[in-house]
Amino acid sequence: MRSELSCERGKPLRLGGYFHLMSLDEKWDVRIERAVAKVLHKLPRKDSGAVEAVIVGMRDDPYYGDIQKIGGEENTWRRRVGSYRVSYEIYQDMRMVVVFKVKRRTSTTY
Repeated sequence: MRSELSCERGKPLRLGGYFHLMSLDEKWDVRIERAVAKVLHKLPRKDSGAVEAVIVGMRDDPYYGDIQKIGGEENTWRRRVGSYRVSYEIYQDMRMVVVFKVKRRTSTTY
């Protein structure tokens, strides 16, 4: 995982199968599945930087940006970041976001 995912006052912690972004003033608990961290590491630097910035920004407001609720799912959302899609679940009662997929959008993505 690149250093962009670490916080200014904290650093990523590995919890089970997730990476946990932690800082002292965070509003939302953001967890990233290991598979997502691997995908981010393989993306071109410019694209991974944009996706990582969005994931870090979810600590402030996971409902901000070009998002869409996934039909048929209770807590699942998708955010567009250029040609990539970040899929995540929001658990309002625990104020937690779990990022479980980053995928490049192609003509067969949806």
